[in-house]
Amino acid sequence: MASTLQNPTSQATPSSLPVNVVTLKQTSQLEALYTIIRDKNTSRGDFIFYSDRIIRLLVEEGLNHLPIIPKTVTTPTGIEYQGVGFEGKICGVSILRAGEAMEAGLREVCRSVRIGKILIQRDEQTALPKLFYSKLPEDIAKRYVLLLDPMLATGGSAGKAVEVLREAGVAEDRIIFINLISCPEGLRNFCTRFPSCRVITGWVDQGLNEKKYIIPGLGDFGERRYTA
Repeated sequence: MASTLQNPTSQATPSSLPVNVVTLKQTSQLEALYTIIRDKNTSRGDFIFYSDRIIRLLVEEGLNHLPIIPKTVTTPTGIEYQGVGFEGKICGVSILRAGEAMEAGLREVCRSVRIGKILIQRDEQTALPKLFYSKLPEDIAKRYVLLLDPMLATGGSAGKAVEVLREAGVAEDRIIFINLISCPEGLRNFCTRFPSCRVITGWVDQGLNEKKYIIPGLGDFGERRYTA
């Protein structure tokens, strides 16, 4: 049985978070996984393996927040079972490039799930996030969307991604943003702009430094994932 941490070393106080933010249950096992991926000496192979474990936990938690409807099935014993099923279809949308790392975890949990992609980078002239590319399922407006990006720092890229989804016809309350590490500043910025979006985060770090990097953080997720 996993023990719950009494004083997580980097977790922000849950009561200080916006109401639409959900964190994973802070257990000693989860703390151990984050300790491994935060360590600058962790090999690329171990970083991928242990971050994938966290991603699967996050996806499972995200699915817990989708609406359900009653569903009756017949078991092999011939007895009817009154259960539930998901209401409506889902899809994933990854924010490139780091968000692509979360696609495999989603596919392992949801077979044949459709996945879209959004590329957002900072405009060098305005310093604001700018859309460079998007490819979304044609029927995305009818689906619940799991928005995937491992890090939530200032919330600029995630906010731009939500704008793209809304322009494609996705209702704000049908978007669930999933990330491994966030910070109070980014969560406040994002949730103030999009109060109907649900945010599922694995860990809330202390904050941002003067360069707008999450601290203690884990460095550049994409670089550690894709660069040997």
